[in-house]
Amino acid sequence: MITSYVCVDVETTGLNPKEEKLIEIGAVKVVDGQIVERFQSFLHPGRPLQPRIVALTGITDEMLTDAPKPAEVMIKFKAFCEDLPIMGHNLQFDYAFIKKAMVNETLSFEKSGLDTLRIARKYLPELESRSLEFLCRYFDIKHTAHRALGDAEATSILYTKLCQLFYERAEKEGCKVFIPAPMIYNVKREKPITIAQKEQIIRYCSILGISLNRDLNSMTRSEASRFIERYHMEVKIMEK
Repeated sequence: MITSYVCVDVETTGLNPKEEKLIEIGAVKVVDGQIVERFQSFLHPGRPLQPRIVALTGITDEMLTDAPKPAEVMIKFKAFCEDLPIMGHNLQFDYAFIKKAMVNETLSFEKSGLDTLRIARKYLPELESRSLEFLCRYFDIKHTAHRALGDAEATSILYTKLCQLFYERAEKEGCKVFIPAPMIYNVKREKPITIAQKEQIIRYCSILGISLNRDLNSMTRSEASRFIERYHMEVKIMEK
């Protein structure tokens, strides 16, 4: 049974790690079954949050105003994790966002991980849901939902409950859901916006009367391309 690990959770600007950004990381370091250290940090995403993200997480643009840039947070979080395996509920989601942020800062983050959602799906198929929120209610676990540190702490407690109920059964069955497996998410480092793209976006905003409402320098080359493609035909029509 794994008793030393880092349980992690993230909050993001959206669901797609290829297009969205981290806004919060929370984690607990567990050694020999006891929480020995906590990690929590906001990250500035370089863009305003959508109302649905504010409603879901309670995190606002004002809370992120003075948040550190991803590079600073990633360096600290990598050091926090040491060589321990990681854990999470639907861990692949969290890992994808963290791995992308690490790669963007030229940091490696190759980890083995254990997913409590996978365990719950295997051994609690009769439940109407295996979401973290539902499982916390089911097992009477105190839980601050949709905030990274609260989710991470709750997931760690959930893991202990699942071990108590199903670990011996899994061993007898030869089931590997309690064994950390290599985490895999292939992602390339994002390239920064080009000068030509900046000039084109500024021109498009001027022609269409659009307020960009974000830091142009924080945009990636692919984000800039999507913006330009989105408004290209409108600009062509306006210029006729």
